[in-house]
Amino acid sequence: MTARRRIAVAAALVTAALPAAAARASAAPAPPRVPTADAAIVVDARDGTVMFAKRPDEERAIASTTKLMTALLALEEAEPDEVFSAPPYDAMPAESRINLREGERMTVQDLLEALLLESANDAAVDLAENISGSRGAFVDQMNDRAAELGLEHTSYANPIGLDAQGNHSSARDLATLARTLLRNRRFARIVDMPNATLESGIRPRVVENRNDLVAAYPWVDGVKTGYTLKAGNVLVGAAARGPRARVVTVVLGEPTEGARDADTLTLLRWGLARFSRVRVLDRRRALASADIEYRDEQARLVPRRDLSLTIRDGQRLRRRVNAPDELEGPLDAGERVGSVTVVVDGRPVRRVALATAADVPGAGTLRVVVSELGVPLTVLIVLALIVAVILAVLRVRIRIRIAR
Repeated sequence: MTARRRIAVAAALVTAALPAAAARASAAPAPPRVPTADAAIVVDARDGTVMFAKRPDEERAIASTTKLMTALLALEEAEPDEVFSAPPYDAMPAESRINLREGERMTVQDLLEALLLESANDAAVDLAENISGSRGAFVDQMNDRAAELGLEHTSYANPIGLDAQGNHSSARDLATLARTLLRNRRFARIVDMPNATLESGIRPRVVENRNDLVAAYPWVDGVKTGYTLKAGNVLVGAAARGPRARVVTVVLGEPTEGARDADTLTLLRWGLARFSRVRVLDRRRALASADIEYRDEQARLVPRRDLSLTIRDGQRLRRRVNAPDELEGPLDAGERVGSVTVVVDGRPVRRVALATAADVPGAGTLRVVVSELGVPLTVLIVLALIVAVILAVLRVRIRIRIAR
């Protein structure tokens, strides 16, 4: 390794808390009030952390939020442009449907939009029977997938959500399922639509999103409503503020649609308010310093770039600085000489290079000699050299005189 690039082998590993984040995290927010919901939850959509819960594991009827698992299997098992032929379905008068005729051909994408926006039961049956061959086989797949996702309080008896023994879930499980689905761009795009036009089938159809919050509040972007006599009013909600703050909410057993929407808004607003943007790294501020070899100076080490993170109340942020104890110049300003790792709740989330804040000067020959030999010995050597030079000059002069 050349002198220009050499960095002292010993490095300092410094772990420092971020004061702004620590101060903010110390204040515990008051929990939201959702008195009419039988069960409710707010989770951080990024990592699933439960931010608020009210009877989160109570097993309850979930109405048409059952269709979230129907949608997941359709997204995983069928292509969007695949065309399904509608099976016979004898719907009751009060059921939500798009009035598919037996044998009518419609794309999977349109069926998904009908399923998730209009909550169409006939679209659910169409997807189920075409994907698995029968409703019973599809329900088996639904339960298998629930087990794979760790939904311990979930069981399905049909792909629709009609009240039936063995068709239930919990607020926590529904939030987990919604988080899984929202990672799928097709799903996220559909549930954020106020309405859609279905172009396939025997005629165009316009379907409206039954989640009125999506149209009324731009920051609300999902997910699914439901209602039956046994389940009451149900809503799985989602909202985002900026690219990093996102929450998923669930309310179960609400007495009216108005109470369902009001409590969902309360939870979404409360959840989003628990996030803040924090400047973690500032390239103008030194995080470490290193001695400059052979010089009585230090080099300031700064992050190569600024870094801001969105954090949730209660999260702990720390910086782990890996920096050299000593540098040998010359080095240019901005040269990488170490790194800083940002850790959130014990998990590394970003790593940024450390660089010299200014040029690091070289030592020069005299400084190296003095540093290696010490001042007294260096002075003696210099004096000896001077004496030797003087003696050499005298000898030359004496020889010149003798030669004359």
